[in-house]
Amino acid sequence: GTYALQPPSEDLRQFNGRGGFRNDGSEYVIWLADGAATPAPWCNVLANEALGSVVSESGSAYTFAGNAHEFRLTPWYNDPLRDRSGEALWLRDEATGDAWSVTPQPTPDGLPFRVCHGFGYSRWEHCHGDIYSELTVFVARDAPVKLALLTVTNKGDRARNLSITSFVEWVLGERRDRSGIHVRTRHAAGGGASFASNAFDATFGEQVALHALAGRQVQFSCDRRSFIGRNRGLAAPLGMQAEALDEACGAGLDPCSALRTLVELAAGEEFETVIVLGAAPGDAAAQALVETWRHAPTARDELAAVRAHWRDTLGQLRVRTPDAATDTLANGWLQYQVLASRILARSGYYQSGGAFGFRDQLQDAMAVMNTRPELVRAQLLRSARHQFREGDVQHWWHPPAGKGVRTRISDDLLWLPWCTAEYVRVTGDTAVLDETAPFLEGRPLAADEESVYEEARATPESASLYEHGLRALRHSLRFGAHGLPLIGGGDWNDGMNRLGLAGRGESVWLGMFLHDVLEKFAELAAARDDPVAGELAAAASELAGNLQRHAWDGDWYLRAWNDDGIAIGSAASDECRIDSIAQSWSVLAGLPDRARNERALDAMLEHLVDADAGIVKLFAPAFDKTALDPGYIKGYVPGVRENGGQYTHAAVWVAMALAKSGRSDDAWRIAHMLNPIHHTVDADALQRYRLEPYALAADVYAAQGHLGRGGWSWYTGSAGWMYRLLTESLLGLSRHGERLLIAPRVPDAWTRWTALWRHGATQYRIEFLRAAPGDGVIDIGVDGALQESSSIALRDDGGEHAVLVRVGTLGDSLHASEPGDAEAAPQAEP
Repeated sequence: GTYALQPPSEDLRQFNGRGGFRNDGSEYVIWLADGAATPAPWCNVLANEALGSVVSESGSAYTFAGNAHEFRLTPWYNDPLRDRSGEALWLRDEATGDAWSVTPQPTPDGLPFRVCHGFGYSRWEHCHGDIYSELTVFVARDAPVKLALLTVTNKGDRARNLSITSFVEWVLGERRDRSGIHVRTRHAAGGGASFASNAFDATFGEQVALHALAGRQVQFSCDRRSFIGRNRGLAAPLGMQAEALDEACGAGLDPCSALRTLVELAAGEEFETVIVLGAAPGDAAAQALVETWRHAPTARDELAAVRAHWRDTLGQLRVRTPDAATDTLANGWLQYQVLASRILARSGYYQSGGAFGFRDQLQDAMAVMNTRPELVRAQLLRSARHQFREGDVQHWWHPPAGKGVRTRISDDLLWLPWCTAEYVRVTGDTAVLDETAPFLEGRPLAADEESVYEEARATPESASLYEHGLRALRHSLRFGAHGLPLIGGGDWNDGMNRLGLAGRGESVWLGMFLHDVLEKFAELAAARDDPVAGELAAAASELAGNLQRHAWDGDWYLRAWNDDGIAIGSAASDECRIDSIAQSWSVLAGLPDRARNERALDAMLEHLVDADAGIVKLFAPAFDKTALDPGYIKGYVPGVRENGGQYTHAAVWVAMALAKSGRSDDAWRIAHMLNPIHHTVDADALQRYRLEPYALAADVYAAQGHLGRGGWSWYTGSAGWMYRLLTESLLGLSRHGERLLIAPRVPDAWTRWTALWRHGATQYRIEFLRAAPGDGVIDIGVDGALQESSSIALRDDGGEHAVLVRVGTLGDSLHASEPGDAEAAPQAEP
């Protein structure tokens, strides 16, 4: 051919041979020079509240509706080596029979691809000879459909006859091998679409999956065995050699949907079509979706609307600092990861979850309180409905039926009052406390049961969200021999699930967290003139005393005691001598002995930070050879995931604690280690880390032979905490009701940086100027008027306001002059 796809220019930020960020960082361009994939799948998550899809740079995808685990439309393979897929799209030259996929897989032609992952969409560009194709995939904003907008252009000087074939393997359940025999397929009236349903599915039996391809002379087949052929795969399916598809459909087949349309392209001519994949309640609703979305102009308009939606959603805060890598994550990618993967899809490439985790999605929601407060409010009330009347909760549950797992895990329930207090602090929405929700009732766990998975029932009894929080606290006030809370079947670290099953093991970290929850909820109670405020404050004080008396090990805090009274996280321990979260939360929970807290942070930096590898270990050494049985965590390879690797969720807490202690340089050093952009700056780093530069990974390995390798990207709660670290703890922008607290913790080398804060329809343009070394706020001016504290009033007047913040030495700052002013505190609570 005479036309060639051009590589991206090397002025892309962070170009590493595979690609980099374009323009404002909202799009990552991947260049596959020979069509070969990246070291591991680099993905995007596309989702609304009804439907989602995870796609990789190779074009692999899996799509689901309602629940990523329970109702998969196409298969989830979780195969990062082959990156298999149950969805594919081919072009074929009808004159020669030459066929190729419009994405790098499943039928590559060895020619280059340019792949772009952006907010709400992914795009593949390719040129096969003179046939140029551009495929953009996205999920509609409010409809349960995934749209693929395909443009094919004849760049040559002669006419071409082509066919377009779109293929999906139907699942309509959890796994094809279980649900496939129950799936019935049919061709839609009028042609151009196939429907499929699984009437035997107890939850989604009324749903009809739809697959449509716009165009003329549509051929179809719903028989996967016929389309792929015996002993073949999607790389070279038999159907792509057949002149026409067999038009088989019905029950008893190996279910799929293959649709083909024919295209005649004159020299220089362009053709556009749409592939629709989705689900609806019944054939009539499915047909209506097809008729609505099969038109290219409609799809183009929706793509523009999707992009505008994400720009608006992610544009509530925009920062520009001397650190471009920080800007890129803070200005969209972290919030997009939280919203798309954690809250909407509840899925990623490495975990097809589908469920709501009680603690997980509550923590995720805290990162979007300024962006989508209505989602946070809904999540608080949704979680309250999954609390048992006794006060414990479902560890996770599957919507829409609500079947979930009741466990002995001890921290889940406490995230409800903690997050409720955070939400009220940030939004000022005290009315949420009086919203009511029912409790669950189910059989208690037997003495020998660690957990049970079953469907619980809603009770007639309802209570306010405030009462739900109190019930969680009362249930948690159960202590062991040292006056610290029982660890049960695991606290935050689920893998330590056998330390306290006999009911005697205690958690130091949980004691710190409970102390923080008690203090926060006591403030809510006091604001309501509830006498329980005094009880909560007294319990917090007693707990702090017990932590100081029993949990200090000499240079750092212990992590726990097991049922036999053996200390975990002690200098005397052979394995897990020091655990990071007990050290971090001594600061984050505000324990009163500052000298001890500082020594704990020093020990954590000394023993757990590997500067050469750029990782922060959860604890060290890893569990391996001792007789101690902490739980399933010991089943992980030493140095992998929670067993002594970097568990990023906890590593972010390390940086937050350092920032709260005023150790800005150390906090930024850790933040740079956690930023995935810094792990992929060149070809060697890329090959070591392997994962996406634009999404945070749940863990980074410390294991020998795999040091610095990322694992489990996208679906991780660390993304939300990382956003709060960058924007609140470090850049120091934290909303408290109708005021914005400004308390930056930035390097002395920064002389000027800016932030754009949107409050409703009002813009606050904040400029920071360094007047002297240090990061105290000297003064703040709003539209030229000097402010009396280190916070500004937020008024939604539809205007635009200029804010000037002068930063310098603490002795000259507003912080120093107002030590008792909560608004002027040097660091917001995490």
